[in-house]
Amino acid sequence: MRILIVGGKGTIGQAIVEKLKDAHELILAGRTSGDVQVDLTSTDSIETMFKKVGHVDAIVNASGAAKFQLVEEMTPEDNMVAVQSKLLGQINLALIGQKYLRRDGSITLTTGIMKDDPIPGGASAAMANGGVSAFVKSAAIDFTQGIRINCVSPNVLVESYDKYQDSFKGFVPVPAERVAMAYVKSVEGKQTGQEYQVY
Repeated sequence: MRILIVGGKGTIGQAIVEKLKDAHELILAGRTSGDVQVDLTSTDSIETMFKKVGHVDAIVNASGAAKFQLVEEMTPEDNMVAVQSKLLGQINLALIGQKYLRRDGSITLTTGIMKDDPIPGGASAAMANGGVSAFVKSAAIDFTQGIRINCVSPNVLVESYDKYQDSFKGFVPVPAERVAMAYVKSVEGKQTGQEYQVY
């Protein structure tokens, strides 16, 4: 399969690449790194990326930004970071990307644990995660041509727990390698409309 991985240089992205690289042709995309560059907040940028890459068998997104801030201090502008990147960015990747997917292709997006298990300052990210999850569940029944769509909801990672442990008190972190297996399941499996929770 020919697989586009957006965010392939990130912690989760690298783990996904490690699991898929031996069996598939991978194209890595990132804001400033990878084989091709993309800004998920820009539909023009997404379209330009796909025109360069051409048709693929699978689209995987392991990127998306959100501002972590307490609601009492949050402004609409703060919230728009998650809306433009993690929510609309991923959905636009799917909407534009579907035109470049081969028959029986798949789309895999990313949500996160704070949608179901809140942390202080995580409301904006949780909102975006919930929106992506709902979109995936509903979009799955619309696709024809055998196209599948799923998302992966990871817990805080072992690899980044030291940096984020103050926000994730009492959480049991998971290794990126385990999270990556959920993306493999989405890409190589047959299920659709699923949110794979790796908690």
